Amino acid sequence: MKLKPTTRPGAEPYWCAISRGLAIGYRKGTNGGTWIARHFAVGTGRRKASLGVADDHEDADGIRVLSFDQAQERARTWVSRMVQEENGEIASGPYTVAEAMADYVNDRFKVKRKPQNRTKAIINAHIIPALGHIDVSKLRIGTVKAWRDSLAEKPPRLRTKRGKKQAYRGFDEGDVDAMRKRQATANRILTVLKAALNFAKSEGRIGTDLAWKDAKPFRKVDVPKIRFLTDDEVKSLISHCEPDFALLVKGALLTGARYGELTALRVENVDLGGQQIYVAESKNGDSRYVDLNNEGVELFRQVIAGRDAKEHVFVRSNSKPWKTSEQFRPMNAACEAAKIEECTFHILRHTYASHAVMAGLPIAVLAEHLGHKDTRITERHYAHFSQGYRQMMVRQKAPGFGF
Repeated sequence: MKLKPTTRPGAEPYWCAISRGLAIGYRKGTNGGTWIARHFAVGTGRRKASLGVADDHEDADGIRVLSFDQAQERARTWVSRMVQEENGEIASGPYTVAEAMADYVNDRFKVKRKPQNRTKAIINAHIIPALGHIDVSKLRIGTVKAWRDSLAEKPPRLRTKRGKKQAYRGFDEGDVDAMRKRQATANRILTVLKAALNFAKSEGRIGTDLAWKDAKPFRKVDVPKIRFLTDDEVKSLISHCEPDFALLVKGALLTGARYGELTALRVENVDLGGQQIYVAESKNGDSRYVDLNNEGVELFRQVIAGRDAKEHVFVRSNSKPWKTSEQFRPMNAACEAAKIEECTFHILRHTYASHAVMAGLPIAVLAEHLGHKDTRITERHYAHFSQGYRQMMVRQKAPGFGF
């Protein structure tokens, strides 16, 4: 912004109207200028607010030091917030990170139509304790980066009974792969924070995103987990599962479906004649059909025999449906008894996809089967081959020239 030559320290601010009833002013001081907002409306009269320091001697950071454009944006946000407060749309006073998290979770619940338990767990465990008390308008890029770094330095949390002191797994900071995993976890938590703050900005609760926009995730750490079970591990795992849990594990291995998709499945969603099951709502909110091979058809035929259409396909030994997180203890127990590395339903999904690709299933078909929007994520996460299979294919298919 070019100022009039008459602007001098201590003088009345130089005002520039930016919309009806709203102007920003530049007041020159001995050590540089400051930005001020002025608003007039019938019924409330004239009001002013300090916006920040002008970028006379320092580069604008969008938080404390503002350019002319940034000052305009903050002035408009100030007016928008005043109007929302006066209309009772939002509470007056500071808007904290904790409040931004709550608003985000509530919006996600409305959009997704299901509890955001995982997101809430991340927020309550990692975001609220460290940042929840901070007024979002006073959040700084340095604070966000320091918090991100601290997440990567903490040992992994263990499942701990409610009311007990949080337990942690042993963590060797000198282990490169262990550090990569911690940084990947920090990235996922940072994603939740940024998503919530971006939502708050879109709702007019925050004037700028510079406090978190440039807090970048750790690079090249979120590589897909390439582990999948061998045939022998699959057989050993199933043989050590309780009968009710074994059916659920078999369902995952024969469909590649997610835990939540399997536990939500109803008898009416199984089409034995068409050799497929219908997933009413997947992780991304879409529905899809999952085709079955003959072994899969026989499993579902056994599981739904004589059952009512509205019943859940997979139930516990007490006939109640499996709920969120109820798979962890029986899975860990089965892995320990089978003497195989800790496994999850995500690894069962890896196992289905990896064995399917090794058997020749095209990536495009697999992507549709798994519910992916395109083949990129399928190639990144699931189209990996065991070393033995890769070696066999190279020996069989690589060209030879008879030299």
